[in-house]
Parts: sequence; C-alpha cells; structure tokens
Amino acid sequence: MKKYRSILLVIVSLFVCSQTLFAQNEIADSLVKTDIVKMDTIVGDSANLTADNMIKSIGDKFDAPDVSNIVSFSKIFWALIFLMIGYFTVGFLTKTIEIWSEKSPDRRVKGKAIVPVVKIICWMIIAYLIVRGIFNPPMTSLIAFGASVGVAVGFAAQDIIKNIFGGFVILIDRPFKIGDKIEVGSTYGEVLDMSLRSTRVQTADDSIVTLPNGDLMNQSISNSNSGETNCQVVAEIYLPITIDTHRVREIAIEVAKVANHVYLAKPIAVIFVNDIKYNKLCYKMRLKAYVMDIRFEFAFKSELTENVIKELLECKIISAENSI
Repeated sequence: MKKYRSILLVIVSLFVCSQTLFAQNEIADSLVKTDIVKMDTIVGDSANLTADNMIKSIGDKFDAPDVSNIVSFSKIFWALIFLMIGYFTVGFLTKTIEIWSEKSPDRRVKGKAIVPVVKIICWMIIAYLIVRGIFNPPMTSLIAFGASVGVAVGFAAQDIIKNIFGGFVILIDRPFKIGDKIEVGSTYGEVLDMSLRSTRVQTADDSIVTLPNGDLMNQSISNSNSGETNCQVVAEIYLPITIDTHRVREIAIEVAKVANHVYLAKPIAVIFVNDIKYNKLCYKMRLKAYVMDIRFEFAFKSELTENVIKELLECKIISAENSI
C-alpha cells in the first residue's frame, strides 16, 4: 500500500505541474495574439515607472486563462477513482493468474511469466485513460512537459532510469522468466518477481535477494530450466582415490532412478574428476539427474547425496577411515 500511495502522490504532483505549464503556454499565446499597438501603449505609459510597477501594469492588461478548465477538483477526484480501480483490477488479475497457474507445474511457469506483462499493460491503459480521458491536455504541451520532466528526471535519477531501461530489455529479450532458476554472480535461486526496477530471487536458504535490472544487463546469467518445469540437479560427493569407479557409478545411477521426484525422461549421468581435498588426492563424483519440479530441487539434491553415501557405506566401498 505504501508503494501505491507514493505512486498516487507522484501522479497528482505531475498533473498539477503540467497544468501550471499549460497555463503558462496559454498566457504566452495571448501575448502573441495581442495587438502590438497595445504593447506600445503599455510601454509608453510605463516609461516612468519602476520595473516592478511595469510588470504589474502588464499583468493587469492581460488576463490569465481559467486554470479550473484544465484541472479541477472533480478531475482529480475521478483520476483517483481510476487509480483505485486500476489497483484493484491489477490485484484481481494477478491473484487469478496465480491461482490458475498453481493447478499444474506447466501452468505455474507460464502463469508467473505473464504476470509482469499484465501489470505493465494494465497500468499503461489506466495512465492513458487518466491523461487523455480526464485531463485531456493539449498534445504540444504534453510533449513539452514530458521533455522537460524527462531531462530533469534523467539527471536526478540516472540509476533508476538505468534499472527501468534494464527492465524493458529483460522483458523483450527474456533471458529468464518468473519461476526460472537462475544464477547471477554468487546468487542462485528461483525468480519470484520481476518489475521494471528490480528482480527478486529466492535462494536455497529462503532469503529474498533483490537484483537491480541495470546490473543484470551487464552480467552473465545462467538459467537452469529456461521456462521448463524440470531442471538438472548435480550432487557432488568426494570419494577416496582407491574406489572402484564402475561399481560406484552403478550404485549412484540406481539411487537416482528410485529417488522421489526424479524426471526419467532425461538422462542420468555420473562423472568423476580428480581433485585435491585436505592435501589428499581424491575423486569428485558429480551425479547429474533431473527433478520433475524445480520446487523440489534442493530436497532432491539432498536425497541423492544421502542415499548414495548410505549405499556406499553399506557396500563397504567407503568407511569412516578412508572417507574424505
């Protein structure tokens, strides 16, 4: 609610500023259309006056337009009504999409991906209805006001503009969507929400990390599932250099095949690489398997690790003495 209250205040302030600009434009038009003879008369009568009196005399000759025709209490009232309608409409559509998407894993990924697009489209429509339908300022004045505000905001909020531009680039380029598992720098987790300013990611320890979109444009992004409900999980286990790798590979594959939430439509692989751990040469076994739903990724990885070690201990391939 605090965010939307701030948005309301900013929009109202912008419109009040715009109406001041419109009034100034109409005053300038009145000055241009006034007969030059009147100006000569005013200047002649004011020759002996001070600068302040001259300005006052000119102001008395020309009447400023009625600003109430452009902005009024009723127009501001209806603008607020439209903003409230937009707020509840966006909330209703977002909630409806979330309920629909939770009915199946396929829908969950697709539903979360279209939520930010729906929000942007709805608020663009509301903004257009308020500006053109309620206030309806002249197009030339609107362009002039937008240019002046754009220059001012560009200097005052360069980082925010950079992040908003990055948000548009992400929505167009789509390197990831809501529901994807991504890795950016040292942050890895599920994309929970995407806005024009930032992207929120939930990590394995349930921490919410907010990543500015401007920074995402300049970093490499690793996407684990790219819109699919399944993703690859890698369980790493350090083993003594003296083990029988063929036997260990068979055990690891069998454990993965019977694990909960395993996705057997994609292959299971076991890779051994040599490594040095605690000043000892050893094997690092990487067990690669796919989980059918990305929400179970970390539970699936834990299950693979626990069950493989359990089987290796029961088969006496490793022991407490030779374990790494």
